[in-house]
Amino acid sequence: MRNPGSKKGAVVGSGGQKSKGLQGKGPTPKAAERPNHPAYKRANATAKVEQQRAQRRRAAETGPETVAGRNPVVECLRAGIPATALYVALGIDADDRVAEAVQLAASRGISVLEVQRGELDRITGGAMHQGLGLQVPPYEYAEPRDLLRIANESGIPPLLVALDGVTDPRNLGAVVRSAAAFGAHGVVLPQRRSAGITAVAWRTSAGTAARMPIAVATNLTRQLKEWAEAGLMVVGLDADGDVDVDGLELATGPLVVVVGSEGRGLSRLVRETCDQTVSIPMSAGVESLNASVAAGVVLAEIARRRRVEARA
Repeated sequence: MRNPGSKKGAVVGSGGQKSKGLQGKGPTPKAAERPNHPAYKRANATAKVEQQRAQRRRAAETGPETVAGRNPVVECLRAGIPATALYVALGIDADDRVAEAVQLAASRGISVLEVQRGELDRITGGAMHQGLGLQVPPYEYAEPRDLLRIANESGIPPLLVALDGVTDPRNLGAVVRSAAAFGAHGVVLPQRRSAGITAVAWRTSAGTAARMPIAVATNLTRQLKEWAEAGLMVVGLDADGDVDVDGLELATGPLVVVVGSEGRGLSRLVRETCDQTVSIPMSAGVESLNASVAAGVVLAEIARRRRVEARA
């Protein structure tokens, strides 16, 4: 029998692993980090869904878009939106909209393809197509440097429009239309948190997106600073502006007009980059104008001031 006072040998209850037995295993992992826990499975499922959404967004940005429905298809064709194919489901009841769509597509050299209804369901992603689908290729964006070059070559002071977080394609299309109507040389969008030139934006622009150069900036704040260094003044639309549109003395010089998002307005960094912010006087009790209407008002005033100076 071993002497209980001896320092050698096993100690009762330790199994010879006393030091290991006293070592902890660290903090308990969070539920979402334990593979067999329901929270882990939910987190993985959520991450997978987000990944799939991101993949669909990237595919939508780089691949063709299919407009579905008789009215949307006819409106796109009337607006002169570039298209590569018109799909017509076999056996549909051809009304005036179908006849007009086929006639417009044929007159522009767009392929008219008859397909089975099930195939059109697949092409349009199960949308309510009413027997018509129009394939629209991805929009070809310009480079931001191209906008300034075009403006400098115009012989008049540059006028560019920048959109800061406008996510509604209808607002984007309306701003593009106003920019074209009031003499702007180009529109720039941020790469993130912005609507792109989809068929909806094309349609709302009434086809002016085909004539107005539109660029994407990787970093909008940095791009505005580059244009400021090139001699352009940066003016942001803001409800609490430094001046109202009646006092916009910068209108006749080289200018970038920045339009904020529908809800938040200008982002902090963009606001700090602006040389001046401008507001629109409104009657008491009236809600603020949306992004595209506000842009139209300010661009119209800039165009008016430039006409007056040109006549002087």
